[in-house]
Amino acid sequence: MQLNPRIKAVQPQPDYKLRLTFTNGEVRLFDVKPYLSKGIFQQLQVFNSVRPLLGSIQWSNEADLCPDTLYEKSVPVSAGNQRPLQVAESRATYGRKK
Repeated sequence: MQLNPRIKAVQPQPDYKLRLTFTNGEVRLFDVKPYLSKGIFQQLQVFNSVRPLLGSIQWSNEADLCPDTLYEKSVPVSAGNQRPLQVAESRATYGRKK
């Protein structure tokens, strides 16, 4: 069984998103908002205190997320504009007649 890549770097983004760099070189965007109403994540006072730790991430209140969850529920960031691919792709079709 092959494991998903682990976190190499993390950068907090606006609107409770994280820009994650994985050990395989992929850069992906993870939305933390769905977790903010659950358990220890309700106590996230300083969202920007996130840091990489042992292949995952952790906040100053010791909240963390599984690296597999971070990989599987994040979306790739396009190389050219640093936005998630879903956003870039949806903009490409906006306004086109079908």
